[in-house]
Amino acid sequence: MSPESTAAAATPAATAPGDDRPHVVVVNRWRERYAEFTRYVDHSTHRVSYVSTAVGTGSVPPEAHEVVLVPATDDLERVRGEVRALAARHGAPAAIVALKEDDLLVGAALREEWDVPGPRQASQIVFRDKYVMCRAVADAGLDVPRFAAAADAAAVRAFGEDTGWPVIVKPRTGSSSSGVVRVNGPGRVAELDLDSEPMLVQAFVDAPISHVDGVFDGERLLAWRASRYLNTCLGFRDGNHLGSVEIDDPEVNAAVEEAATAFLGALSPGRATVFHLEVFIDRDAEGRPHCRFLECGARVGGAEIAFLWREVHGYDLMHAAWQLQLDLPLPPVPATAAAPHPTGEVAGWMLVPAPAERPCRITESTSMTGRADGPYAEVVLRPGEVLPDADAYYEHVGGRFRFRAATGAAAEAAITATAQDFRVRAEPLALSTTTA
Repeated sequence: MSPESTAAAATPAATAPGDDRPHVVVVNRWRERYAEFTRYVDHSTHRVSYVSTAVGTGSVPPEAHEVVLVPATDDLERVRGEVRALAARHGAPAAIVALKEDDLLVGAALREEWDVPGPRQASQIVFRDKYVMCRAVADAGLDVPRFAAAADAAAVRAFGEDTGWPVIVKPRTGSSSSGVVRVNGPGRVAELDLDSEPMLVQAFVDAPISHVDGVFDGERLLAWRASRYLNTCLGFRDGNHLGSVEIDDPEVNAAVEEAATAFLGALSPGRATVFHLEVFIDRDAEGRPHCRFLECGARVGGAEIAFLWREVHGYDLMHAAWQLQLDLPLPPVPATAAAPHPTGEVAGWMLVPAPAERPCRITESTSMTGRADGPYAEVVLRPGEVLPDADAYYEHVGGRFRFRAATGAAAEAAITATAQDFRVRAEPLALSTTTA
């Protein structure tokens, strides 16, 4: 039987007659423990069922009441069918949680169907559809680069002629820079795929990109950090390493806090959310830091962000996201997380792309921990291990590294040194299987 069949990945726990423990359904695709599920809900006082991909079972705790497998967790109809079957076996769900960005709308639709607490589709679409998102920010009078729906090639050409080339064309509900294309002139428009899914065209902005992560209570930022990217997410798909380091410039952070509060206020007025916001940061005519909106997700940032927050800042953003999906109070924010760098410690992360087309078998890798200027934690596959072709794009890469330092400059230097010295090689899985 295929590992992606509907069959249970673990023997279902019997639901005894009169068992009135609440039934919680978790939709999950992560192998890594980005979310620590057993810390968020007591699996002995709740029946916690998981709808997971085969790869995602790596993070499903053994205390799970039942696990069912699906090929993709963003396939609403398939997941909906599995949830109905779980409900028939274990009772109607009292809560439904889906924490990955691509699964947010699936979770919202299921909550509507079962009338359980948590965000609905109307509050989530503004964080998933980039046209709706930019429209909300623009309507609030905030700074967002020009944009338009890219219905067809004529619309992209007209936008480029009016705004100037290059332009950026991207899926309206994409993630991890999948499908993002820089179009340098009208002659390249014919090469675009504008029919597979709704697309957006945006003016190209030649300015550094930063990300801001934290919790917004509907009016203000409760906990947050701004980080500047080292290289770009789009460049990562072209084979460059990707990293970021937290900003420790008070002037820049003050500008970020003001802008992020306004952007989140436009997107989630009066409603709390965890967020991963991306902004352009440059200087105005007077030399002051200025932020322009790029995009924002109502979820915990990817890469190593969840781990850095737990390990360096002492706050679990995933727990906050879990609580909000159940309409429960946010975990208390410690002083170490409320504002940038009260302890004087700066965090950063770095990813190295997959060394071959996934799935691939690792043939060589080098550990980078233990060096004076190295990461404090890493995830590096050993030779012989397989890097899967899984949907959690920034999870399954050539190497993942986490850093902490006294200053942003020191963290950046450590990231740069690690990127230069790390080595990883692999061969396509089909080739390694044939030659084994």
